[in-house]
Amino acid sequence: MAKKGKGSKADDSGGKKGQAGKGPDSLPHLSLSVDVVLLTAGEGALEALLWKRAAPPDADRWALPGGLVRVDESLDEAAARVLREKAALSGVSVEQLYAFGDPARDPRARVVSVAYYALVPRERLLAVAIPGGGQSALARLRVPWTGEIGGPVAALDASGAAIPLAFDHSQILGAAVKRLRGMLDYAPIGFRLLPDVFSLRALQQIHEVISGRRFNKDSFRRRMLASGQLRATGKRLSDVGYRPPELYRFVDAPKG
Repeated sequence: MAKKGKGSKADDSGGKKGQAGKGPDSLPHLSLSVDVVLLTAGEGALEALLWKRAAPPDADRWALPGGLVRVDESLDEAAARVLREKAALSGVSVEQLYAFGDPARDPRARVVSVAYYALVPRERLLAVAIPGGGQSALARLRVPWTGEIGGPVAALDASGAAIPLAFDHSQILGAAVKRLRGMLDYAPIGFRLLPDVFSLRALQQIHEVISGRRFNKDSFRRRMLASGQLRATGKRLSDVGYRPPELYRFVDAPKG
C-alpha cells in the first residue's frame, strides 16, 4: 500500500484535511443585484433618471433604479422588475452593460451588480412618478473626459450644482456613456430618442449630445448617408420658417 505524503492526508470527501463536508452553506455570502441606467438626450447633454434614497446606507444620496436579484428570476427579468417597482416603467428595452464587483461597493454586504442601460425618450422619463411617493430627478450628466477614455461622471441638478451619488453609481453612469460613444460609428444610435421619421439635423444633435462634441454639418451628413443606416422617406418637415429639411428613418432599427 502506498504511503500518503505528509500534509496531504485525505478524508472521505476527497478533499484535504479540514475541508470535509464543505459546501455552499459554508461559503462566504454574496448577493447579486442589478442597476439600470436610463439615459436620454437633454438640451446639449445626456441626462439620467435618478431617485433619492430614503434609507441608509447613502440615505439622501441619488441612485440608479436597482435591487437584488431574486433566486427565481433571470438577470433580464430582475432588470425589468426593478424598472416596474422603482420607476413605474415597463416595455423598456435594456441591454446588459458591465458587472461591478468592488468588494467595498456596498457597506452592508458583498454585493456584485450587473448594470443595464437603455435610451428612453425624454418625455417618458419626465413623466416618471416613483411608486410610494419617492423623489426622482432627471439629472444632467457632466462628463470630465473626452472620447472613450472612460471614468466616473457627475450628475447635476436643474441649477447646475453637483448632486451626491450613491455607491459606485458615478462609475456605472460613466461606463454607460463610454458604451454609447463607442457605438456611434456603427449602430443606429438615436432610434429610441427620435420619432420614426426625423431630419439629419435632429440626428446630428443626438450624436453631439452623446459624444460631447460638435460636428460639421456637411461632413456629418455625408458620413451618415454613406453609413447605410438611413433611408430617405421622400417627405419633408412641415411648419418650419425655413427650407423644409428632408426626413429619414433608420433602415434596421431594433424592435421593442
